[in-house]
Amino acid sequence: MATFDLAIFDLDGTLVDSLPDIAAALNRTLRGAGREPLPAAQVGAYVGDGAAKLVQRALPEGFPADALARLIADFRIHYAEGLCVETRPYPGIESILERFATAMPLAVFTNKPSDLARPLLQQLALDRYFAHVIGDGDGYARKPAPEAGRWLLERHGGDAGRALVVGDGVPDMRFAQALGARAAAVTWGYSPRDRLAAEGPTWIVDRADELVDIAFGAP
Repeated sequence: MATFDLAIFDLDGTLVDSLPDIAAALNRTLRGAGREPLPAAQVGAYVGDGAAKLVQRALPEGFPADALARLIADFRIHYAEGLCVETRPYPGIESILERFATAMPLAVFTNKPSDLARPLLQQLALDRYFAHVIGDGDGYARKPAPEAGRWLLERHGGDAGRALVVGDGVPDMRFAQALGARAAAVTWGYSPRDRLAAEGPTWIVDRADELVDIAFGAP
Protein backbone atom coordinates (compact mmCIF):
# COMPACT_ATOMS: atom_id res chain seq x y z
CA MET A 1 0.00 0.00 0.00
CA ALA A 2 1.14 3.55 -0.71
CA THR A 3 2.14 5.86 2.10
CA PHE A 4 0.60 8.83 0.29
CA ASP A 5 -2.80 9.80 -1.08
CA LEU A 6 -1.40 12.29 -3.59
CA ALA A 7 1.92 12.98 -5.30
CA ILE A 8 2.72 16.38 -6.78
CA PHE A 9 5.63 16.52 -9.23
CA ASP A 10 7.65 19.40 -10.56
CA LEU A 11 8.33 19.21 -14.30
CA ASP A 12 11.64 20.69 -15.53
CA GLY A 13 14.62 19.09 -13.84
CA THR A 14 12.41 16.52 -12.09
CA LEU A 15 10.43 14.58 -14.66
CA VAL A 16 12.20 15.78 -17.79
CA ASP A 17 15.56 17.19 -18.79
CA SER A 18 14.31 20.16 -20.79
CA LEU A 19 17.43 22.29 -20.41
CA PRO A 20 18.74 21.79 -23.97
CA ASP A 21 15.53 23.15 -25.49
CA ILE A 22 15.12 25.91 -22.91
CA ALA A 23 18.71 27.05 -23.49
CA ALA A 24 18.28 26.94 -27.27
CA ALA A 25 15.16 29.11 -27.09
CA LEU A 26 16.73 31.55 -24.65
CA ASN A 27 19.89 31.90 -26.71
CA ARG A 28 17.86 32.43 -29.87
CA THR A 29 16.05 35.21 -28.01
CA LEU A 30 19.31 36.76 -26.80
CA ARG A 31 20.89 36.65 -30.25
CA GLY A 32 17.81 38.39 -31.66
CA ALA A 33 18.45 41.19 -29.18
CA GLY A 34 22.11 41.42 -30.14
CA ARG A 35 23.36 39.73 -26.97
CA GLU A 36 25.79 36.87 -26.50
CA PRO A 37 24.41 33.35 -25.94
CA LEU A 38 24.82 31.70 -22.56
CA PRO A 39 26.18 28.23 -21.72
CA ALA A 40 23.52 25.66 -20.85
CA ALA A 41 24.82 25.25 -17.29
CA GLN A 42 24.29 28.95 -16.64
CA VAL A 43 20.78 28.79 -18.11
CA GLY A 44 20.04 25.82 -15.83
CA ALA A 45 20.80 27.98 -12.80
CA TYR A 46 18.08 30.39 -13.97
CA VAL A 47 15.35 27.76 -14.37
CA GLY A 48 12.62 27.23 -11.79
CA ASP A 49 10.68 30.46 -11.35
CA GLY A 50 8.90 30.75 -14.67
CA ALA A 51 9.64 32.10 -18.14
CA ALA A 52 9.68 35.77 -17.20
CA LYS A 53 12.23 35.26 -14.42
CA LEU A 54 14.35 33.09 -16.70
CA VAL A 55 14.66 35.83 -19.31
CA GLN A 56 15.13 38.54 -16.69
CA ARG A 57 17.99 36.64 -15.05
CA ALA A 58 19.73 36.30 -18.42
CA LEU A 59 19.87 40.08 -18.85
CA PRO A 60 21.74 42.83 -17.03
CA GLU A 61 20.18 44.34 -13.95
CA GLY A 62 18.11 47.38 -14.83
CA PHE A 63 17.26 46.18 -18.35
CA PRO A 64 14.37 48.35 -19.65
CA ALA A 65 10.98 46.91 -18.74
CA ASP A 66 9.42 47.39 -22.18
CA ALA A 67 12.34 45.67 -23.90
CA LEU A 68 12.24 42.88 -21.30
CA ALA A 69 8.56 42.27 -21.97
CA ARG A 70 9.25 41.93 -25.71
CA LEU A 71 12.04 39.44 -25.07
CA ILE A 72 9.86 37.36 -22.76
CA ALA A 73 7.27 37.16 -25.52
CA ASP A 74 9.99 36.25 -28.04
CA PHE A 75 11.31 33.52 -25.76
CA ARG A 76 7.89 31.93 -25.42
CA ILE A 77 7.48 31.91 -29.20
CA HIS A 78 10.90 30.38 -29.77
CA TYR A 79 10.41 27.81 -27.04
CA ALA A 80 7.00 26.76 -28.33
CA GLU A 81 8.56 26.21 -31.75
CA GLY A 82 11.21 23.88 -30.30
CA LEU A 83 9.48 22.57 -27.21
CA CYS A 84 10.47 18.94 -27.42
CA VAL A 85 13.45 18.62 -29.73
CA GLU A 86 15.95 17.25 -27.22
CA THR A 87 13.79 17.15 -24.08
CA ARG A 88 13.49 13.66 -22.64
CA PRO A 89 12.23 12.04 -19.41
CA TYR A 90 14.99 11.29 -16.95
CA PRO A 91 16.04 7.63 -16.73
CA GLY A 92 13.57 5.57 -14.73
CA ILE A 93 10.90 8.26 -14.54
CA GLU A 94 8.33 6.54 -16.73
CA SER A 95 8.43 3.35 -14.68
CA ILE A 96 8.09 5.41 -11.49
CA LEU A 97 5.03 7.18 -12.86
CA GLU A 98 3.48 3.87 -13.92
CA ARG A 99 3.94 2.47 -10.42
CA PHE A 100 2.74 5.59 -8.64
CA ALA A 101 -0.32 6.00 -10.87
CA THR A 102 -1.64 2.59 -9.85
CA ALA A 103 -1.74 3.68 -6.20
CA MET A 104 -2.57 7.39 -6.00
CA PRO A 105 -3.57 10.39 -8.11
CA LEU A 106 -0.65 12.29 -9.58
CA ALA A 107 -0.36 15.97 -10.43
CA VAL A 108 2.20 18.26 -12.03
CA PHE A 109 2.61 21.71 -10.51
CA THR A 110 5.16 23.75 -12.43
CA ASN A 111 6.16 27.37 -12.75
CA LYS A 112 6.45 26.78 -16.49
CA PRO A 113 3.64 28.44 -18.48
CA SER A 114 0.79 25.96 -18.67
CA ASP A 115 0.42 26.41 -22.43
CA LEU A 116 3.95 25.00 -22.74
CA ALA A 117 3.82 22.42 -19.94
CA ARG A 118 0.79 20.53 -21.23
CA PRO A 119 1.98 20.14 -24.84
CA LEU A 120 5.40 19.05 -23.60
CA LEU A 121 3.88 16.27 -21.51
CA GLN A 122 1.64 15.28 -24.40
CA GLN A 123 4.53 15.08 -26.86
CA LEU A 124 6.42 12.81 -24.47
CA ALA A 125 3.27 10.72 -23.78
CA LEU A 126 3.57 11.43 -20.07
CA ASP A 127 0.28 13.30 -19.75
CA ARG A 128 -1.65 10.05 -19.32
CA TYR A 129 -0.23 9.59 -15.82
CA PHE A 130 -1.53 12.86 -14.40
CA ALA A 131 -4.98 13.75 -13.12
CA HIS A 132 -4.00 17.44 -13.13
CA VAL A 133 -1.35 19.63 -14.73
CA ILE A 134 -1.13 23.11 -13.21
CA GLY A 135 1.22 25.74 -14.58
CA ASP A 136 1.76 29.47 -14.72
CA GLY A 137 -1.34 31.04 -16.19
CA ASP A 138 -3.85 28.68 -14.63
CA GLY A 139 -4.96 31.17 -11.99
CA TYR A 140 -2.73 30.12 -9.09
CA ALA A 141 0.31 31.89 -7.70
CA ARG A 142 3.59 30.30 -8.72
CA LYS A 143 5.58 28.12 -6.34
CA PRO A 144 6.39 28.38 -3.51
CA ALA A 145 2.85 29.68 -2.89
CA PRO A 146 0.71 26.75 -1.68
CA GLU A 147 -2.71 27.63 -3.15
CA ALA A 148 -2.54 25.21 -6.07
CA GLY A 149 -1.50 22.46 -3.68
CA ARG A 150 -4.42 23.23 -1.38
CA TRP A 151 -6.80 22.92 -4.32
CA LEU A 152 -5.29 19.54 -5.16
CA LEU A 153 -5.66 18.40 -1.56
CA GLU A 154 -9.32 19.40 -1.55
CA ARG A 155 -9.85 17.25 -4.61
CA HIS A 156 -7.96 14.25 -3.23
CA GLY A 157 -8.47 13.83 0.49
CA GLY A 158 -7.36 17.08 2.05
CA ASP A 159 -4.59 15.70 4.32
CA ALA A 160 -1.32 17.51 3.61
CA GLY A 161 0.56 15.00 5.74
CA ARG A 162 -0.28 12.30 3.19
CA ALA A 163 0.89 14.33 0.20
CA LEU A 164 4.32 13.97 -1.38
CA VAL A 165 6.02 16.77 -3.31
CA VAL A 166 8.82 15.72 -5.67
CA GLY A 167 11.05 18.41 -7.11
CA ASP A 168 14.56 19.55 -7.91
CA GLY A 169 14.41 23.19 -6.87
CA VAL A 170 14.20 25.51 -3.91
CA PRO A 171 10.68 26.65 -4.91
CA ASP A 172 9.54 23.01 -4.73
CA MET A 173 10.91 22.53 -1.24
CA ARG A 174 9.40 25.78 -0.01
CA PHE A 175 6.09 24.90 -1.64
CA ALA A 176 6.04 21.60 0.25
CA GLN A 177 6.80 23.38 3.51
CA ALA A 178 4.04 25.96 2.93
CA LEU A 179 1.60 23.19 2.09
CA GLY A 180 2.59 20.99 5.04
CA ALA A 181 3.50 18.10 2.75
CA ARG A 182 6.56 15.88 2.80
CA ALA A 183 9.21 16.61 0.20
CA ALA A 184 11.59 14.50 -1.87
CA ALA A 185 14.40 16.61 -3.30
CA VAL A 186 15.83 14.99 -6.43
CA THR A 187 19.46 15.66 -7.25
CA TRP A 188 19.47 14.91 -10.99
CA GLY A 189 17.96 18.30 -11.88
CA TYR A 190 19.22 21.87 -11.94
CA SER A 191 19.87 22.70 -8.27
CA PRO A 192 23.03 21.75 -6.36
CA ARG A 193 22.58 19.05 -3.74
CA ASP A 194 23.79 21.25 -0.90
CA ARG A 195 21.35 23.99 -1.83
CA LEU A 196 18.48 21.50 -1.70
CA ALA A 197 19.72 20.05 1.59
CA ALA A 198 19.72 23.53 3.13
CA GLU A 199 15.94 23.67 2.60
CA GLY A 200 15.39 20.70 4.91
CA PRO A 201 13.53 18.27 2.62
CA THR A 202 12.18 15.07 4.12
CA TRP A 203 14.34 13.04 1.72
CA ILE A 204 17.17 13.69 -0.72
CA VAL A 205 16.90 11.36 -3.68
CA ASP A 206 19.77 10.48 -6.00
CA ARG A 207 18.04 7.82 -8.13
CA ALA A 208 14.50 7.58 -9.44
CA ASP A 209 13.95 4.11 -7.98
CA GLU A 210 14.45 5.52 -4.47
CA LEU A 211 11.07 7.20 -4.89
CA VAL A 212 9.41 3.78 -4.84
CA ASP A 213 10.88 3.05 -1.41
CA ILE A 214 9.63 6.41 -0.19
CA ALA A 215 6.12 6.03 -1.57
CA PHE A 216 5.57 2.37 -0.73
CA GLY A 217 7.90 1.69 2.17
CA ALA A 218 8.18 4.84 4.26
CA PRO A 219 6.61 4.84 7.73
